[in-house]
Amino acid sequence: MFFKKTVLSALAVGLGMTTLPALSNGGISVQGTRIVYPQDAKQASLSVSNSSTTDSFLVQSWVEDASGHKTSDFIVTPPLYLSGPKNENTLRLIHTGGALPTDRETLYYFTAKAIPSIDDSKSGGNSAVLRIATANRIKLFVRPAGLKPSPGMAPAMLEFHQQAGELVIRNPTPYYLTLAEITSGGKALRDIMVPPLGTASDPLPAEHGSTVSFRTINDYGATTPAIIATIR
Repeated sequence: MFFKKTVLSALAVGLGMTTLPALSNGGISVQGTRIVYPQDAKQASLSVSNSSTTDSFLVQSWVEDASGHKTSDFIVTPPLYLSGPKNENTLRLIHTGGALPTDRETLYYFTAKAIPSIDDSKSGGNSAVLRIATANRIKLFVRPAGLKPSPGMAPAMLEFHQQAGELVIRNPTPYYLTLAEITSGGKALRDIMVPPLGTASDPLPAEHGSTVSFRTINDYGATTPAIIATIR
């Protein structure tokens, strides 16, 4: 009996162009690893490319809220389209939701799913063909105008405290800050995102130092220079 099966697998986000490799000879790439949407903007756009020279993909996109649920706060156009070989499309994101906080960023997630096309002539007569759909999820930050300090100065304002075997990170800035390559006393800690005007905790290794070294991810998805801060 002839059948085709579609499996959805979530891929981790890297730096630069994020690729959804549904097939070995190419796939769908989303420009960048995060989106900064000015709160007063009418829309934002991003590029989605098909690097395959032979295969087409059905691309479906949507926006989720901070809890990971699909939301109607954003419209993505087109929400569904066919991307042919070596094709590049521009997607538009339009905020249609209610009023958002004006003193800090609001977090959403943009998701794009690539479903490979089915070409019976390429199945080689096999009775079972496995088709793998791949999805990529990147952060979408809605940023009000006039926030202070500037995004580049925010990482240096983070405060670090030790409490009950954990590193408590306080973020007094209006931005979501993602910390990477965190170490203390030569021991690595897990990467973590700290919400604006909030805190987050990271387990401390048994042997750690009195300082912490970390980098952050900027608006372009690149890591910033290392910062060393004292654990209070």
